[in-house]
Amino acid sequence: MNDETERRIVRLRISQKFELLRGKYRRPDGTRWNGQQLQDATGGVVTRSYVSMMRKGKIENPGFDKLRAIAKAMGFPPESWFEEPDEIRNAVRVEPEEGERDFAGRLNHLFEIVKNERTGEPYSNADVARMSLGGLAEDEVEGIRTGALENPAIRQVVALADAFGVHPSYFLETAKKPALLGERELSALADQRARAILNNSLSLSDREKDMVLDMIQHLGELHDCQ
Repeated sequence: MNDETERRIVRLRISQKFELLRGKYRRPDGTRWNGQQLQDATGGVVTRSYVSMMRKGKIENPGFDKLRAIAKAMGFPPESWFEEPDEIRNAVRVEPEEGERDFAGRLNHLFEIVKNERTGEPYSNADVARMSLGGLAEDEVEGIRTGALENPAIRQVVALADAFGVHPSYFLETAKKPALLGERELSALADQRARAILNNSLSLSDREKDMVLDMIQHLGELHDCQ
């Protein structure tokens, strides 16, 4: 699959998601939102022509501010843009610290508390760029951290979330708060093996999860006795 084919698939996925949201979150009279109505409701942040291009699959990376504005106008949680695919839906949800409401602040908080498992030191911009597997360049990471790049594209948001192992909604201001994880739990997820245990346990039944938990607690007791 070449780059152009991949870009067409991404654009189509965004277009399909937008149509699903338009069908689910309708106006009070039961009709779907159109371009002019969204332009009026967002104060021009999202123009009529932009809505048209999104619906036609011509927008590859919608701006973060536009996704948030559409969500607010239509009345759905902003994280609904990121509910697919499975690897995003199953990612860990982390609550940002109080007072860190902008994108750069939330990203820098991750840099502070998620340490490199091998060195025990914070990750560098270059480290995160490598961890994104081509999704981000080092200068893009720096621009987002400093606030020079105020409106990251959707691909950059997803790449950052994937690199740190958090849900993309971590970066969003949302009335529906995600499950809270303390810094101890979040730091533990810097361990690749801990993330693997978590991800592989998601498909287990409740009974199987209890068995795994019993095994982990038993190993902990044996460790304490040594």
